[in-house]
Amino acid sequence: MNHFLSAWRPRVLSLVRVISAFLFMQHGGQKILGFPAASRGEFELFSLLGAAGVLELAGGALLLLGLYTRPVAFVLSGQMAFAYFMVHHPRGFWPLNNGGELAIMFCFVFFYLVFAGGGSWSLDRLRGRR
Repeated sequence: MNHFLSAWRPRVLSLVRVISAFLFMQHGGQKILGFPAASRGEFELFSLLGAAGVLELAGGALLLLGLYTRPVAFVLSGQMAFAYFMVHHPRGFWPLNNGGELAIMFCFVFFYLVFAGGGSWSLDRLRGRR
C-alpha cells in the first residue's frame, strides 16, 4: 500500500496544483472579466484590485499549466498573505468570521508548491527533461 501511495504522490500533487489554480483563476476572472460571476465593485486595472485580478488570472493560468510553478507560487502565496492582512484581518481575528479562510488556504497551498514543485503532470517537468 505504501508503495502505491508513494508512486502516486507526484500525480496527486499535480491534481492539487491544477484544481487549486482553476479555483484561484475564478477570482481573477471575476475581477477582470466579470466571469464566472459579476464583480462586486468598479474595476480599475491600475489599482490594488486590478493587480490582484491580473495575478489571480495570469498566475493561476501558469500554475494550471505547471509552468514556472515555484516562483509563481511564491508570488501568489505572498499575494494571499497580503490580501488576508489587508482585507480580512481588519474585520476580526477568526478567519471564519472575517471571510479569510480561502485566502489562508490558498496562501499555504501555494507556499507548499514553492517547495514541492508542480508534480509529474506539469510543463516544468517537461522542460526539465530537455
